[in-house]
Amino acid sequence: MPGPLMPIKLDNYKPLRELVFEAIREAIITGHLKPGERLMEIQLAEELGVSRTPVREAIRKLEQEGFVVMVPRKGAYVADISMKDIAEVFEIRGALEGLAAELAAERATEEQLERLERLLVEIGECIERQDVDGMIEKDTAFHDLLFSASHNERLVQILSLLREQIQRFRSRTLARVERMKVALEEHKAIVEALGRRDSELARSLAEAHIESAQSSLMKLITEQFTARHNGRGEQ
Repeated sequence: MPGPLMPIKLDNYKPLRELVFEAIREAIITGHLKPGERLMEIQLAEELGVSRTPVREAIRKLEQEGFVVMVPRKGAYVADISMKDIAEVFEIRGALEGLAAELAAERATEEQLERLERLLVEIGECIERQDVDGMIEKDTAFHDLLFSASHNERLVQILSLLREQIQRFRSRTLARVERMKVALEEHKAIVEALGRRDSELARSLAEAHIESAQSSLMKLITEQFTARHNGRGEQ
């Protein structure tokens, strides 16, 4: 494991165990700790500058949330993403984001529409720089603003429950420049529909955008599985 974690800074009101949990979870979501990678308590504790106790507690909590799997007599590993996981999350996400886009077309303020337009420009700049971290950050901001523009707090709350899983998927698909470019064009089409106050089209485009993201992720996972399989076969 290439030491992706930074030492914990105790300038936060949160308990140490919570800070450790969030640091490891963030590393998993962003892909710094990859699916199938073993989590070594001693090494993680050294990287984070803490004892093994909060690391052990964090791993236990991450297992409960589905980010980590415990293998008997072998230890803790970053959970892989199954096709079933992807299908379930994207099925829900497509329906909810479609609804959010439909409502946003009817309810978004001019200020929110302008901010969405600005985010499109910022995303384009990230693509030009091939700034993957920036792209993921701006893409997240785009979708968060789209949810907010629905002006339905319950919908926003429900979508927030999927946030960690969505981020994990997003960090994998947007790591490829080709997908980043496609996603930007899809975003532009959605914003155009919002500006025209075409709720039916906005919903359709948002659902298609999520289907496209799901297809891209499934293709990526299939390619990676095939590459690992072929690599083992050549040895």
